[in-house]
Formats: sequence, structure tokens, C-alpha cells
Amino acid sequence: MGTRTRTTPGRSRARTGTRTRTRSRTAPVAAVAVAGLLVASLAACGQEAKGGSRYKSEKTGKGGTIGLAMPTKSSERWIADGKNMAKQFQAAGYKADLQYGDDKVENQVAQLENMIAKGHRLLVVAAIDGSALTDVLRRAKEADIPVISYDRLILGTPNIDYYASFDNERVGELQGQYIVDKLKLDEESNKDEEFNVELFAGSPDDNNTKFFWDGAMKVLRPYMKKGQLNVLSKQTKMNQTTTLRWDGGTAQKRMDDLLSKNYGSEDVDAVLSPYDGISIGVISALKSAGYGSGDKPFPVVTGQDAELASIKSILKDQQTQTVYKDTRKLAKQAVAMGDAVLTGKKPEVNDTKTYDNGKKIVPAYLLKPVSIDKTNTDRLVEDGYYKAGQLK
Repeated sequence: MGTRTRTTPGRSRARTGTRTRTRSRTAPVAAVAVAGLLVASLAACGQEAKGGSRYKSEKTGKGGTIGLAMPTKSSERWIADGKNMAKQFQAAGYKADLQYGDDKVENQVAQLENMIAKGHRLLVVAAIDGSALTDVLRRAKEADIPVISYDRLILGTPNIDYYASFDNERVGELQGQYIVDKLKLDEESNKDEEFNVELFAGSPDDNNTKFFWDGAMKVLRPYMKKGQLNVLSKQTKMNQTTTLRWDGGTAQKRMDDLLSKNYGSEDVDAVLSPYDGISIGVISALKSAGYGSGDKPFPVVTGQDAELASIKSILKDQQTQTVYKDTRKLAKQAVAMGDAVLTGKKPEVNDTKTYDNGKKIVPAYLLKPVSIDKTNTDRLVEDGYYKAGQLK
């Protein structure tokens, strides 16, 4: 839970006792044998360092290489996260080895194994599959390399030290509340009105999916029970609504099926989407079904990550909302955590109870997300997240 202690470097153990030399024909042979053992011992030490335990022999302090394992380049946010961390670690006095796994678990495992073999001092990992890294992180532990789980909590292993993310349940709450507010479900004039909603969840192998879902359902389920919100597909459980790898094409196909099978004479009034890439896929399906025309407006469609394509979609009155998470701040927090670990300090955390990965409660630092719609996209420009020209 705290900072790992590193051993002070040393070339060999201190020898005790004094050897008495004797005048014997065997003395030179013995000396050669001892020398041979000493060379072998030193060679073995060198092999151990080369094999991934070099972290044990490094002094506490700046320097060395940080391994950054990001999941994919298919999402602009992960490209930004990786670049931001690499830049900030370099500014803090480290080298950065930035790798993307292309959403393939075996790629990410191989990349992490290579980082361990090279003796990187710290690993920052945004997992593709949070439950698939147990073995490789055990090897990181054996090599005394600390691990920070980045944005997506790594599951089923005690061998992670800290977690840096946003308040993920709050993300879902913001999405759910936006639907409630936009449909005016709490207004007296709408108490007897019924609206149709369809639900999407994130990737089943991402622990954040559950937090987003739980937050949204905490808000929406009471209205579903009262009959104000109807799910015509009857797909109301998380395992019925997940979207593998957060893929927009997968979401588009599912939305096509939902519309064709359940919405003949009915319209969908809202779609809970947990991520902008899913939202774009949903909107493509809605367009194909005739939504977006004068007499058939788009439903409320939520999202997350404030990706540029979705901000432009919001400004065009297609997607309705997204959740803005300033990944520059998340990168900064992860760098601060890593630097503290490597310089013998205690990283700052603000949650020591929530994030149980099945093996331990992982101390975490959570940042606050912000709801964005057409009324406050200027916030993104004011924060320097985008330039004004990018939003045109």
C-alpha cells in the first residue's frame, strides 16, 4: 500500500574471516578456483540485472525509464493520454517508453514483458483487459517494479500499487441525470408522460463499465420502475447491453437491431451511451432509421470523453451530451504518483475504500468529471483542451 523500499546497490556481499595462506602446491589451484567462483558470481549478478531486476539496484531518485502501456490508438483520448504522460515524465527527469496494444491483450502482455526485461523503473498501465495481466504483473513484482493502474482498474492481482482515474460512478450519474433533465421527468407536467430509452454499457472486460452503469442506473432506475422510462427491447441488465472493446461499429449494429425489432411505430426518446465512440455508432444507426429529419428529431444521446468528433456532433444537434474528463490532469496525477514512488515519498490519494480489485483495496486518486452539452462547449476552449478553430 505504501512506497516500496529499494535496496542500496552493492557489487557483492562482504566476506568475513581471514584466509591463512599456506605454502603448498595446491594454493595456486585454490586461488584460481576462488577467482573462477568470484567471476561466475559477478556474471550471475549481471545476468540478474539484465533479466529485469535492475530496479532493485537503482538508487531512490530521478532517472531511468518509465513504461507506459496504453490500450489503443483507435481512440483519440488514449493517444492524448500517452503523449501527455510521456511529455510530463520526461520533464520530471525520466525517459518514457510509450507503447500501444492495438486492443489486443497478447500485444499488451508482450509489451509489458519487454519493459520488465529492460529493467524499467515503473509501469503505468491502462489495461485492455483488466483481468488478463495477473502473470505479467507478478513478474513485475518479482523484479521490484511498482505499477500504477491508469484509468481502468486492473483486476485479480495484488501487484498494483496505486490507481489514478476519474470518479467513474459520477460519470454515469451525470449521464443519467442529463437524460432525466432533458426529458423533464421531474416536471409536474410530465409526471404522467412515458418516454422510451435504450441502454448501452461499455466493454465487459473493463472494470470501469460497472461503475458507469451503476452510476447511471442509480439515477434512471426509479423512473423505469415508475413507468416514466420504458425500455422496449427489455434489455435492462448490464450483461445484455455491453459493447466489447467500446467499439462504435458493434454499437451501431446493436442499435440497428434494437430499432428494427422494437420501434416500428414508436420513437426512441433517449439513448444512454457511456462513451463517445459508442455514441457515434448509435447516431449512425439512428440516421439510417430516419432520425435527424424535421419531423423525427434525434433522441437524447449521452457520451463520455469529449472527443472532438462528438463535440462537433453536439454542435450540429446530433449527439446531445458528453462527459469531459481532462486527461491532461489525469496524466499529471499519474506522473506525480510515479515520481513520489520513485523518490521515496508517499503519493497523494483521496480514496482508500472504493476500488477493490478482488485481491486488495487499491489506493486511488479520483478526479472530477464535467457534463458538457451545446450550452458549455466553450469550457473546452477556455481550458485549452481544444482551440476554437477545431470546433468549427
